[in-house]
Amino acid sequence: MRAIRVASAALLGVTALTFCAPAAVASGDDDHYVMSNGYGVLPSAVSAGGQVTVQVDRDTSGCKGSVTVTSGVFDTVVIPRGSSSALVVVDRNARAGASYRVTFSCGGLSAVKELTIVGGRPVDPSPLYPVPQGVHAGGGGSVAGFDLREIGLGAAIVAGSVGAAYYLARRRTGEDGG
Repeated sequence: MRAIRVASAALLGVTALTFCAPAAVASGDDDHYVMSNGYGVLPSAVSAGGQVTVQVDRDTSGCKGSVTVTSGVFDTVVIPRGSSSALVVVDRNARAGASYRVTFSCGGLSAVKELTIVGGRPVDPSPLYPVPQGVHAGGGGSVAGFDLREIGLGAAIVAGSVGAAYYLARRRTGEDGG
């Protein structure tokens, strides 16, 4: 009988940890995607019907397999292993002034970039090759992008479940011994 009680308390603790883990990294903004460097959309502003180059820097991103690129403003495209870019045509019905999310997926990880639609003629998609850019600094460390309220809530849930498991285990022990 004691094994069932201990197993129930352990299951309660594991359940609490399972529900706390996604809250530690989930958020409404795009800064919490696992990988964000090494992906790009050139140009980042284009008119409806224009062409853009979606690209992946294999060394920076760490992605060695194929990359699936999706957006609400163009058809899904796959950048195959060994290639670093693909050319896509933006839908003609894209709304001028709108900003669309472009999602790069590689091996279960995702990165998000923005594509802005401007008015006028389609923009020439040159350059087709990566343009050297500066280093993206300031996002390092183990607490970059964390929300203290989410961390506190997760810690409170974990502490509460551990406390409840301890209380139930100790209370049941007293009943078995007497």
